[in-house]
This record gives sequence, structure tokens and C-alpha cells, in this order.
Amino acid sequence: MTAFADSGKVHMDLFNQLIYPYHGAPDSNLIAGPEYGVDVALVELPGNYAMALTSDPLSWIPTLGLQESAWLSVHLMANDIATTSQAPQFAQLVLNLPESCTSIEFEAYWMHIHNYCKEIGVTITGGHTGKAAGMQSTLAGGGTMITVAKTGDLLLSKYAQPGDFIVVTKEAAQIASSILALSFPDLVRSKCGQQNWRQAADLFYETSSLQAGLCAAAINAKHQTKSVTAMHDVTEGGILGAIYEMATASGCGAFLHEDQLPIGPAQQAVCSLFGIDPYSCVGAGSMIMAVKPGREEELLLTLQQNNIKATLVGQFTDKSESIRMQKKDKLVTLGQPGADPYWNAFFQAFKNGWK
Repeated sequence: MTAFADSGKVHMDLFNQLIYPYHGAPDSNLIAGPEYGVDVALVELPGNYAMALTSDPLSWIPTLGLQESAWLSVHLMANDIATTSQAPQFAQLVLNLPESCTSIEFEAYWMHIHNYCKEIGVTITGGHTGKAAGMQSTLAGGGTMITVAKTGDLLLSKYAQPGDFIVVTKEAAQIASSILALSFPDLVRSKCGQQNWRQAADLFYETSSLQAGLCAAAINAKHQTKSVTAMHDVTEGGILGAIYEMATASGCGAFLHEDQLPIGPAQQAVCSLFGIDPYSCVGAGSMIMAVKPGREEELLLTLQQNNIKATLVGQFTDKSESIRMQKKDKLVTLGQPGADPYWNAFFQAFKNGWK
């Protein structure tokens, strides 16, 4: 059996060997269950409605701060639901807090969780709260977000089709660069400069992709057939990993242009400093969108009108054409994403005592 990765999500092979075939009792109401590259499950409800569910870890990152940790906890789950083109409605949260957590720290963290959920219209319906013996991690449990909508209104990342154009919102490596800049400010300032540090740090609160998902819903509502067919938020594995997952889940290939992949100078500087590939590291806030030919300009304009940068980077193709990317002087075939380099970069910097 395929071994676990040292950090981050399990590899596709292990997922397909162990998780995908064994997921409890069958139920005819399950529209979409566990699949590689699909972060949202759909359960059929009466009246042509469906319930969408997604789960993610909750963050507790001392070097970052309680408010920032709460932002990640709420918005990384909300980003997954946003790939359906609908906003999240409910949340269940399980908090396994570190032993060192004080009541004052927990109160501050929970108030931020409450406020961020309230801002995006999410009702917290329950969960579990406690301390976990020996817990000394940047994670503090997990949560599930839920929304209910008409079945036909809900998108999944596996609905992309050959011929669909690939649009990327915002830029690569936003969350990786911002967390590294905020966690190790002295290092980033001294090596990358004050301007790059400031720009990278300011990217942190740009890591929500909910508005992009709602733009897709608005465009789809204007037409009898969907303009945006599928979406996938950029998490571990970066832009390239997200496109690989989306193509694989949809049974497609893809053709990309490396020189069109969007990235800012601050992300380039920070990723270079920590020795990580900006296109293959965690990039929350960016959304991969599949859009029908002839509708791509409408999508780009709608996103622009909502102050969301968007770039057309390629096209989904037939599966037989694999997932390829045109570099300056050669055409390369992209393989299955490996471990996200962000994790090792962060923990090595933390172990080294960098500030």
C-alpha cells in the first residue's frame, strides 16, 4: 500500500486504495461521495434540493495569531463550499485545543470564529470543544460546513468538460507567502525587502474565494445552460495541483501556458527565499474555474467588476491528451502532485528559530 506523505494530504494512490472503496454503508441519496479532487459531497433531499457538505482542519498557528488562525478556520471551509457556486449556511466545529490554551486565548479565538461566520451568513449549529493531551500542532480539530440549494444549481469540481477554458482568479501562492511573511517577518523583511514583506502580509485577508463562487452563480443564472461548469479552490499543491485534481476528477486532460499563470512579485520573492515552487504550494484565495467557450469574456468581465483579478491560463482537453504545460522552450506533461513544499518550509523555519 502507498505510504503516507510526511505532511499534508494523503496522495491520490493511497486515497484510491483505501478511502474511496471503503466509505461505510451505501445510500441511494448520496449524489457525490468521496473522490480524489472533489472536496464537496452532495446528498439528495426532497423537492429537488441537495445538501452540500465539506470538511477541513481548524487552524491554531501561534506564530500567526489567534485572529488570523480563526480567519483560516472559517474561510478555508467556506472556499470549498464556494466551489458549488453557493454560499455556506451552517457549520459544525470540533475543537481539540492545545494543552497550553488559556480561557482568555480561547475566548478571543472563538469571538473571531463567531464574527467571521456571522459576516458570511454561517450559523454554527454545534460541535465539540475541549483540550487534547499532547496537542502541540498548528491544527486544533476540524469542522464541516453545509449548504442547501436546488440540485441543479450546485457545481462540483468534477463537472469540467473537454473544451472548457480554464480561468484562475487572483494569484499563485497567496496564503503560503502571507503566512510565511507574517510568521517570520524579520527574515522576510531583511531578505526580500520591506515592500515585498508588506505586500505578502497584506495578501492574508485576500484568501477568500467565496465572492468568485458567487460570481459564477450570477453568470449561470443568466443563461439556460451553465457558463461556469466547475470550480476548484486552490489549496495544497497550488494552482498546478488544483488543475491536475480538477482534470483528473472530471476525466479530462488539460493544456496550460506557464507564462500565463498569475503571480505577484511579493509571492515570487518569498517563495524564492524559502525555496518553494509558487505554482505548486498552497494558494487559498485563488479559484480554478471551467467556463464554456464563448462565455469566458463574460466571466472575466464579471470578476473584474467585482475587483477580482482573473486570468485565462489554458483549456481542458480530452483525457487522452494528458495534462500538459507549455514552458518557454518545451512542452511538459504534469504528473500527480507530490507533498506541498510549504509545510516543510514552514516547519523548518520554525525549528530553526527564525523570526
